[in-house]
Amino acid sequence: MDTPATLRFATMARLLADECRRHGVQAPDFRSPPGLLGADRTVRHRPGGQPAVVSVRLRSRPFAAVVADMVEGVVAANRLSGPQASRLRAALWSVAAGALTAAA
Repeated sequence: MDTPATLRFATMARLLADECRRHGVQAPDFRSPPGLLGADRTVRHRPGGQPAVVSVRLRSRPFAAVVADMVEGVVAANRLSGPQASRLRAALWSVAAGALTAAA
């Protein structure tokens, strides 16, 4: 029996947030779906040091695409680029791949 997409999304959000904390970056809040019609992912930066909001569309998409948007959303939410973005992206994908393999 397949785990519902929303439960898998919530589980992945917790795993990615934990990895963000291990790397000293701010974990965004994850939501679904994006408020922008037709968007697969949006990132909204909030004032006052509050975490950014990464919204991802779940419907009619492979879960691997959802995870890719979550990972890239974390990088965008933290406004990272270059080697720092690459290191965080690799760490997030390592955690995500483990979870995706365990769920298969």
